[in-house]
Amino acid sequence: MPAVTVEDATILPRVPLPAPRTVRRRTRSVTTAPSGFEGEGFPVRRAFAGVDLRALDPFLHMDQMGEVEYAPGEPKGTSWHPHRGFETVTYLLDGTFEHADSHGGGGTISDGDTQWMTAGGGVLHVERPPEHLVVSGGLFHGLQLWVNLPRAQKWVEPRYQDLRAESSVLMASPDAGAFLRVIAGDVAGQRGPGSTCTPMAMVHATVSPGATLDLPWRPDFNALVYVLSGAGSVGIDGAPVRTGQLAVLGPGDTVTVRGAVHQESRTPALDVVILGGRPINEPIAMYGPFVMNTADEVRDAFADFSAGRLGAIPAQRVSGPVPSLRPPAVPHADVRYETAPIDLR
Repeated sequence: MPAVTVEDATILPRVPLPAPRTVRRRTRSVTTAPSGFEGEGFPVRRAFAGVDLRALDPFLHMDQMGEVEYAPGEPKGTSWHPHRGFETVTYLLDGTFEHADSHGGGGTISDGDTQWMTAGGGVLHVERPPEHLVVSGGLFHGLQLWVNLPRAQKWVEPRYQDLRAESSVLMASPDAGAFLRVIAGDVAGQRGPGSTCTPMAMVHATVSPGATLDLPWRPDFNALVYVLSGAGSVGIDGAPVRTGQLAVLGPGDTVTVRGAVHQESRTPALDVVILGGRPINEPIAMYGPFVMNTADEVRDAFADFSAGRLGAIPAQRVSGPVPSLRPPAVPHADVRYETAPIDLR
């Protein structure tokens, strides 16, 4: 899992030792992500499946994309699709992805890069492997997180942040047994490069076998630990976790993650993504690629998409037919949570 590495972690800034009155968080739940397919057929794990959105707030949805070794001709992406009312954070560990939108934005992200898209009032978007990767095949592994926007910011202008791997803030635990990449937020006295609309933090941590990470965490943030690979435990209670599992932690000011002493040969360490944010505490009406506060606003989003008010696909970027507005033709159509019934007929 190479997404940003260092030869000598002992030279990095250190996470401070826990204060005497540290309150280490306990584990509230551990769930296993079911597997599925997204877009044109790339495999994903639905990291948040089965977890109450109130425990996730301000986060909505997360897919672990891969890890998969594609043969030549196999790499896949998504078709053009809309978004409104939230942000997508695509963190690529292995491989290369191209992205483009109806506002003329776009670019390429590769190993360790993050593409942060604020959809705001609405945008059409596409994510695909570059043609040379389709021809050659290769390893692909990434993560896409959806972050809710509060009501007051759901209509902001769409924007991108392309965060290069080298911009991640690197840290180590006091004994250098854990290596951290801070992507966003203020963590242990260091600030990640991502600019967030909603107060939050995102960290990728690699914990060596037998090592312990005690990470200071804002007490007004929730705390989630998702296992990308490996085995270990989380929380002061030492709840066991393994690849593809999500731990939701309770209140406190420290997140504890331990690497199992014995790891499989293909996963020499425990790799986790640690997430936390200040809950928005607003109603959520979510259907496919739209996240609003009411069912009527979701219906309006579909109507705006159908009428072309979310933008037009740039002619030079069109590949294949424009997607139909009705599920399941729209990517993410199986992602839904309604505070009131949403009838799209």
